[in-house]
Amino acid sequence: MLNYDQFYINGQWVDPADGGELFDVINPATEEISGTVRLGNESDVDRAVAAAQSAFAGYSQTSLQMRLDLLGSIINEYEKRLDDFAEAVSLEMGAPLEKLAKGMHAPGGLGHFRTTQQMAAVYPFEEQKGSTLLVKEARGVCALITPWNWPINQIACKLAPALVTGCTVVLKPSELAPYSAMILAEVLHAAGVPAGVFNMIMGDGATVGPGLSSHPGVDMVSLTGSTRSGVSVARNAADSIKVVSLELGGKSANIILDDAPLSEAVTTGVRLMMNNCGQSCNAPSRMLVPAAKMEEAEQIAAGVVEGLVVGDPRSPETMVGPLANRRQFERVQTLIEKGISQGAKVVIGGPGRPEGLTRGYFAKPTVFSSPNNSLCIAREEIFGPVLTMIPYSSEEEAVSIANDTDYGLSGYVYGATIDRARAVARRLRTGQVHLNGAPIDRSAPFGGYKQSGLGREWGTAGIDEFVESKAILGSQSS
Repeated sequence: MLNYDQFYINGQWVDPADGGELFDVINPATEEISGTVRLGNESDVDRAVAAAQSAFAGYSQTSLQMRLDLLGSIINEYEKRLDDFAEAVSLEMGAPLEKLAKGMHAPGGLGHFRTTQQMAAVYPFEEQKGSTLLVKEARGVCALITPWNWPINQIACKLAPALVTGCTVVLKPSELAPYSAMILAEVLHAAGVPAGVFNMIMGDGATVGPGLSSHPGVDMVSLTGSTRSGVSVARNAADSIKVVSLELGGKSANIILDDAPLSEAVTTGVRLMMNNCGQSCNAPSRMLVPAAKMEEAEQIAAGVVEGLVVGDPRSPETMVGPLANRRQFERVQTLIEKGISQGAKVVIGGPGRPEGLTRGYFAKPTVFSSPNNSLCIAREEIFGPVLTMIPYSSEEEAVSIANDTDYGLSGYVYGATIDRARAVARRLRTGQVHLNGAPIDRSAPFGGYKQSGLGREWGTAGIDEFVESKAILGSQSS
């Protein structure tokens, strides 16, 4: 049992202000309690924000080199704890240990620290334009609210640019997946992050989230979560005119063009969809297939799913683990049932647990074939291992279907040539587009159009989010 009873405030581990409500952390593979944390309240928010405010005056005036060196120290300490991060993520949200937690989750957070350090070294924090000096300086105290699906990755992609720009931070990680955040606090302490620059409190979204987003001492709120959570944060931040950065939901289309190598394209798309048990906001959850090739594509997709190993996250063979929590498991089951009731064809999978798994939040990797883009499984973000295949008759129709969504976080295009795929990508209303299975690029802006959010993260764009622009006029050298 892992028991974390304290918060990290002003460079120290401290008890919650009022003792803190005990919260059980559930292992999603077993449905058993793996540990506990304490949940904070408004008093803990006040303490953490006060520490960050006090530290800001000094930390924001440190040199860029000092902050780059600090990131270097964090990177060194993080590297020492890579296995610990992987173990934590696997336990807290069910990621397969060998194939996902060690392969993507733990190194993903490290990658953001490294990329941010590289980008910040050449970032134009100061630039002379004639007689005016343009300065990029820290926004202030930043509240970071992060999710359970990519826990350490989503913390790192916010925290690294916040620290390197001179901001101070109050982090509220998901109470459903707290272990990796606790390890990160230990890493930051060991790296010598000055007291008050980084603060972390636990709490539920209904109490601590609004407390942070409405707090007068917070200058910026950066949230990764559902679109509903984003609306709540924006409303709470409005009265004090805070800067709000939101990375929210998605229902990304994967257009397989009529000249694409079908087996390769479908296989890649299915595997990407089922990665992390489908719990990725940028997952390619709608696969658009030429109508004449739909039957063949369905057969390929079914074959790929049959080859997936679903089960114990600690088994080296496991490719797909459980959903991260009971609420998500129940939501996925409800939407699968709703897709069936609305007449979608189940190509493979369906409701319930995979055969042989009687406990844990395991869902069957499921592929639907939908006649059009109007069914709930094509409209709603399911956030589970559920793919919806939709036929199209022309490239024009494929683009229209892809853009017919409330979201716009990511997109995918697979074609015989990059030139044609890129031409289609230009027509998609979405923040990113992956061509022919291209992997993520941590130096590229990540964020969405429409209800997928506000602002961008990662790389230089991520640094932009945490700075204000100041023009100092008449500052030419004498």
